[in-house]
Amino acid sequence: MSGSTGRDAASRRDDPASGDDLAPFLPVGGRRALRARLFGTPAFFRLWLAQVVSATGDWLGLLAIAILAIRLGSGNEGAALSLVLAARIVPGFFFGPVAGVLVDRWDRKRTMVTCDVGRALVMVALPFVDTLIGLFLASLLLEAFTMLWGPAKEASVPHVVPEDSLATANSLSLVAAYGTFPLGAGLMALFGRLSTALFDSAWADNVRLDDMGLAFYANSLSFLVTAYLIFTLDLPARSRAERRSTGGRRAALAHPVAELREGWRFAFVNPVVRTVIMGLATGLIGGGMLVPLGAIYADEVLGAGKSGLGVLITALGLGVAAGVAVVSALQRRLDKARTFTLSLVGAGTFLALAASISQVHVSTAMVGCIGMCAGSVYVLGFTLLHENVEDQLRGRIFATFYVLVRACVLLALVVGPLMEDLLDRLSSVLWDRHVEVRGVGGDVPGVRLTLWLAALIILASAAVAVASLRAGQLGRRSSDDGDGPA
Repeated sequence: MSGSTGRDAASRRDDPASGDDLAPFLPVGGRRALRARLFGTPAFFRLWLAQVVSATGDWLGLLAIAILAIRLGSGNEGAALSLVLAARIVPGFFFGPVAGVLVDRWDRKRTMVTCDVGRALVMVALPFVDTLIGLFLASLLLEAFTMLWGPAKEASVPHVVPEDSLATANSLSLVAAYGTFPLGAGLMALFGRLSTALFDSAWADNVRLDDMGLAFYANSLSFLVTAYLIFTLDLPARSRAERRSTGGRRAALAHPVAELREGWRFAFVNPVVRTVIMGLATGLIGGGMLVPLGAIYADEVLGAGKSGLGVLITALGLGVAAGVAVVSALQRRLDKARTFTLSLVGAGTFLALAASISQVHVSTAMVGCIGMCAGSVYVLGFTLLHENVEDQLRGRIFATFYVLVRACVLLALVVGPLMEDLLDRLSSVLWDRHVEVRGVGGDVPGVRLTLWLAALIILASAAVAVASLRAGQLGRRSSDDGDGPA
């Protein structure tokens, strides 16, 4: 990352006139101290507010679309839901890399505003969609806008946050992205009650003021609010000298395939970026298996029944929050790359321990530790990408990152249950799901074997990350020795 972006952000942070329009959002007492400590700059506070509003609308819209798909697919609810959700997942594999090229070519603020307005228009139209094909096409369009908005936002973060506050900024972004799910779910429940209590009339039916319509209209409004916040955001333009220095390079990279190839090459040549992308994406193959296997694990290994899943999810969420808080507090004293790899090792180790222990309280504590490591990996991974990727490549790198993460998570969700079933049958045939070694016995159901395999995958990703960092360090040393005096 160029030093100018950090200095620009710092100068905006110190400018007392740069955040006056945001004053109503903060408490009167300690307003400046709170803003400086949490958000670094007023500009990032505005960007964070946009993330909160947008993410709340995203969760609300996702729930509403899922419910609408089930209603439209009466008799084939599962297939209808899978079709619509596939429209939100599959396009990223094909459009994601192209989206990164476009984000690096276009004005990022204008891109985000256009995407928000486009998503708002799609949401306004959704209450009047009464076929699965229409819902599928609308979902495709929404995902295309989202694939542009996400990399544009991530590429803009270093412009509005000082470099020494990037870890805190990414922690807050994690809260905005996933901490808003209860808000979206609560709004969905509220609209269900409002539609019954207030809008039981013919005119309300004509404009689709049922629970789905209210949810879609509220989501549309959230995107318009986000568009306004982004539109009024002060994102610095490149200086004339920077534009002049990159003019020839842009001409040489006019063809989008060449630009796409350059982004992928940088992602796997730069040692830190390669470490983050490979480590985090591969680690998610193992970590993602926890999602479909959590209920089976709570029931068969812990004997806690279905209610045990709620306890494990709570422990995981609290652990993530703790990990995020620790990284934010210690960010200036951490070796981020080393801590990133250590957190991967910790996640794999604690997952192996959790799968090995049948005592509920101890295993829940291990799951909390997994959450701490996962929160650290997320925040440090994004921070390392922000710090080590040049501005003109940032859109492509984050688009590549999103595509790989999406692919690995989808692979984990599909492979996890299949692997659990296969290993459970194998364990039943070979050991009757119970083994003894020197008088010490234990149950080995398929879910336990699968989680051990998931832990090994995470540990393998950590080993690859460590090797990648060491290769990069050795390469730099060789380069430095070669440039030295003979």
